[in-house]
Amino acid sequence: MTNTRYAVNGMVCTVDHLASSAGITTLDRGGSAADAAVAANAVLAVTAPHMCGLGGDLFALVHDGTGVSALNASGRAGSGADARRLRDEGHDRMPHLYDIRSVPVPGCVDGWLTLHERFGRLPLDVVLAPAIRLAADGFPASPLLVPGAPFIGSLPGAGDFAEVRAVGDPVRRPGVARALDAIATSGRAGFYQGEFGRGLLALGAGEYTEADLARVNADWVTPLHVTAFGHGVWTIPPNSQGYLLLLALGVLEGFELPGDPSDPRWAHLLVEAARAAGHDRLEVLHEGGLAPLGSAAGRRALVDPDRRTAGLGGATARGDTTYLCVVDGDGMGVSLIQSNAAGFGSLLFEPDTGINLHNRGIGFSLTPGHPAEYGPGRRPPHTLSPALITRPDGSLRTVIGTMGGDAQPQILLQLVTRLLAHGQTPGEVIDAPRWALGVDRSTGFDTWRGGEVVVEVEDGAAWAPGLADRGHVVRHEPYGDNFGHAHLIDVLPSGMLAGAADPRARIGAALGRIATER
Repeated sequence: MTNTRYAVNGMVCTVDHLASSAGITTLDRGGSAADAAVAANAVLAVTAPHMCGLGGDLFALVHDGTGVSALNASGRAGSGADARRLRDEGHDRMPHLYDIRSVPVPGCVDGWLTLHERFGRLPLDVVLAPAIRLAADGFPASPLLVPGAPFIGSLPGAGDFAEVRAVGDPVRRPGVARALDAIATSGRAGFYQGEFGRGLLALGAGEYTEADLARVNADWVTPLHVTAFGHGVWTIPPNSQGYLLLLALGVLEGFELPGDPSDPRWAHLLVEAARAAGHDRLEVLHEGGLAPLGSAAGRRALVDPDRRTAGLGGATARGDTTYLCVVDGDGMGVSLIQSNAAGFGSLLFEPDTGINLHNRGIGFSLTPGHPAEYGPGRRPPHTLSPALITRPDGSLRTVIGTMGGDAQPQILLQLVTRLLAHGQTPGEVIDAPRWALGVDRSTGFDTWRGGEVVVEVEDGAAWAPGLADRGHVVRHEPYGDNFGHAHLIDVLPSGMLAGAADPRARIGAALGRIATER
């Protein structure tokens, strides 16, 4: 059973105890929640390259006591992006791995700098110091990193992992240390126009220009929100798929939920709400798209409360991502998610720094004229979906999120409902078994393209027979990564903090701050 952790003056939840510790250290040094989030994410960029890194993208929500701000730090395709050329080569969708054309300019570092500039308190070199030290001096390989390390270490530019064979083996990443140090001392130019940027231009061989790397890939955007269970639930607008959480909550609003979430009818209603929200995702989700939140009532009419509705989409794909959250002693909350997309991403590494490059470009369409068609300067559709919850008076209630690829809104739908509708503690919410919509795929990212949808049910759940009786195709899956690494911090009415990190991550930690002085 996952224990709820309690704290007074600040809390950090991440997938790695080293990152959580870096966040707490940053708070103790007088940093804000934004400082701590950047510090923790920077450590994860060093220790968890199978989930995130400087070669990936970032989204964040911030509650600063006055309202909610949303940061979109997702990268744009380079000036050489050419959908026709890919079609002429025989592609009907974006290449999944080993192809630089599926690598938009990474937005992570722009996200850090933009978040820090607006909400940070400490100098950037202090914020990045823990990550630089771990990259330069070494860190123990985690049980999440080890399985893929032997193969990854054989790829060009990935020599940092060549000798990793067992949990605890030391890993040094000197190129990443240099990149982080360049950011700490020279800011954006130290990264995008520095060693990494020069290497990316060379590796791209025309995919990017110097102007592409000079363009900042981080924007403050207007967040989306709905009222659900008497609270405000907030997320990022498209090109993020976060609207699917809000839309599913709107669909669910018209149904009376069972009082016990272990009731199969509870799972059925949430499954159908998710399917109704997402059946047209491929057409709706693109940069600048309008989230169809006003269609909740019409989509609710598609849901039979007692039986699976035929003809709705809902296949999901798994991704490797990291989510973290922080609340500081002044009540600022940060909900941050950062990712490579698939595992180590594209399996391409910038050769000088050894930074692995994401493959978020797989979200682009190759259909001529599609609003998400691959093209210069465009952002791809994104799975990353951080969330934040406010009380009726607008004050911060919860920062919450999960990894899980396209299943993120589905997992969040379950977590938010347990927290707000059923009053479960953070530990109960995070520990509870989950479901996710699934379908057999060749790559794991061939999403929402049809095929027989199944409800994957995590071991320990009691829903399977009841879902099958309602017409669902059910598949049992083992407890673990397939159902996300979720974390949350809840601000209690007393002002105390209650949080939980997902045990599915094995090395995650929800840490509370002890120090009260700055």
